[in-house]
Amino acid sequence: MRCGLRAENCRLARCHRPGDDSRGSRACLAWLVVVLVVIQGLASSSTTIGADNLQLAPGLSFTDDSSSAFPIRGDGLDDAESRPGRATVIFFGTSHCWNTNREAERLVALYPKYRNRMTFLTVDVTHPSPPQVPLIERHYAGSIPTLVILGRDGAVQYARAGETASARGDLQRLDSLLESAVGD
Repeated sequence: MRCGLRAENCRLARCHRPGDDSRGSRACLAWLVVVLVVIQGLASSSTTIGADNLQLAPGLSFTDDSSSAFPIRGDGLDDAESRPGRATVIFFGTSHCWNTNREAERLVALYPKYRNRMTFLTVDVTHPSPPQVPLIERHYAGSIPTLVILGRDGAVQYARAGETASARGDLQRLDSLLESAVGD
């Protein structure tokens, strides 16, 4: 079995040893496997769209505006893309707002249930990433927290400022809105 490269053309010097084609081919095959694994890893990480691994920021206040941190932590928080054919929830908020913190707490509590069924986008309206600016221009009317839920067809199913419940920890309304959007 030969990999097709001549020793003088191979950048991987260990691939070819004069007079030992089988050993050189195995080395080339091993390098090829490594390269393919790396490429696959890069491709799979680049297909992640939206925020992921959502959790509440530590030390949030749910009774006053003293919290200086954006209430949601996670990966991909600067993202602004949704997946075609997938429902999307866009959370607009900022620091120093206990209403934002309470709604963030609801969203993060429901995140494990919906993380594989919809895209989550979080926007800190005082510090948006450049890709998030069009989201603000299109969906944000100036009050926090604002929640926008898009159906799988991209149509707005819910867009309102304020909390989805009056009591802390009440997930029923938000859960119903998210379930309606995913439409399974």
